[in-house]
Amino acid sequence: MADKTIQFKLQGEKDSQIKMMLAQVYSALEEKGYNPISQIVGYILSEDPTYITTHNDARRIIMKIDRFELLQALIKDYLEVQ
Repeated sequence: MADKTIQFKLQGEKDSQIKMMLAQVYSALEEKGYNPISQIVGYILSEDPTYITTHNDARRIIMKIDRFELLQALIKDYLEVQ
């Protein structure tokens, strides 16, 4: 019997998790009076966590997201592709 490995892709589930986490970060930035879009873009470009507030654990949350996966999810969502 041949040993076959089946790969399962949970990308849709991962994208949903990233979206939820990003929404939490966005909300925390907004609550603190920051421009959430500018702050998140600054973080993505620089990987400097100080762009993200520590309010409501936003910095810890965004640092759990791999930046490559974050960019993939954002672009897929923007272009509405799977």
